[in-house]
Amino acid sequence: MSKDNQKNVSRRDFIWKIGIGSVAVSIGGASVLTVRYMKPNVLFEIPTRFRMGMPEDFSPGSVTTDSKRKVFIIRQKTGAFFAISSVCSHLGCITQYRSIDEKISCPCHGSIFNLSGEVLSGPAPKPLQRVLIEINDRGELIVDTAITVSDDYLLRV
Repeated sequence: MSKDNQKNVSRRDFIWKIGIGSVAVSIGGASVLTVRYMKPNVLFEIPTRFRMGMPEDFSPGSVTTDSKRKVFIIRQKTGAFFAISSVCSHLGCITQYRSIDEKISCPCHGSIFNLSGEVLSGPAPKPLQRVLIEINDRGELIVDTAITVSDDYLLRV
């Protein structure tokens, strides 16, 4: 490189350019955060209260699994309904219904429950929670997973 192409930058110019660059980065970062603040940060969750259909859609003695809403709808042979949360009481894994032996099992740690939600074996300390099931004014089954009910709660249709 020849002496003609070399440009000496003074210390004052160097510090000035560093200062201008720092201010530009700060303004840019603040602008990004301001734009992000203006955009709503909403968490869309599945509603806890939902319709499951008409009672005649469920045959007596059936177990219906709704894995999206984490609930089992059980219609007894007598025609009565109840709903059980499919969230295991041990560590919160999602349980599965096994139609072969008519039991509910937890794939994570091996807890086994009967169709009433009672613990048959495994590390689960409590039974599965029963949740509210009722009929609305249109005759549809409504489940609310946010409301727990007693273990003897039944909806008679």
